[in-house]
Amino acid sequence: MPLVQGQPPARWVSRIVIGLVILSLSAAWLGDLFLAAVIDREPLLLIALTPRLRNLAVAANAIGADINPITATQYYIVGFLRLVASDPLYFLIGFWYGDRALAWTKRRSRTYGEYIDEAGGWFNKLAYPLIFAAPNNIVCLLSGAFGIKVRTFMMLNLSGTVVRLFLVRQFASVFESEITSVVGFVGNNRLPIFVISAALVAWTVFGEFRGDNAEIKGLIDLETEAEGATADPSSGASRDGSSSAPNGPSPREPDGPSPG
Repeated sequence: MPLVQGQPPARWVSRIVIGLVILSLSAAWLGDLFLAAVIDREPLLLIALTPRLRNLAVAANAIGADINPITATQYYIVGFLRLVASDPLYFLIGFWYGDRALAWTKRRSRTYGEYIDEAGGWFNKLAYPLIFAAPNNIVCLLSGAFGIKVRTFMMLNLSGTVVRLFLVRQFASVFESEITSVVGFVGNNRLPIFVISAALVAWTVFGEFRGDNAEIKGLIDLETEAEGATADPSSGASRDGSSSAPNGPSPREPDGPSPG
């Protein structure tokens, strides 16, 4: 199936992609919910659910530990696969839905939202280092929306993930005693920390099912709007080949040399 920018794929394909994104979000909520239960018992499960930097540091600190140890190979494999699991999905959403994805990002993101209208200028200049060092959901979506080539995105994303895992492991080796103390504190206070985590996760999930800025609702709306565009050729993207590339500078690779 060829990838065409601004042209969403067949409905079943987009639904699979959006379903996988929702699955990734749900796994992260579970990881946050059961943090206290698994932090010192199943560090690999923790990063498989939610690979936040603090959780990666905990897992790296468990390499060769006396209790519930993991191996460096396990840390790198599980950490790598989980970190890159959702990045291509958000890239495809931006690639397929263009202006609609940008409008959703503008409403959704407090960090990037106010800059979306001018994103064609600054993102083209910062795309490479952002994809390499900080490929969060919004950066991956913008990369697709502004036409970063798939192979370039994947090369930067995959290599940056390996470097990030290595740096987190070095961080964990330097601050081993501090991380061990934090893990011990959580392990000794599982119940109160679980209660706090449950309240925070419940509030987050509640927010996902109310309001127009909820991430899950917004993702589902993107697919629904694209279906409407098929019936209305005058609207942005349609599945007959018309484009919804973002307004402003035409999609292109960022300025500067291609990474080696």
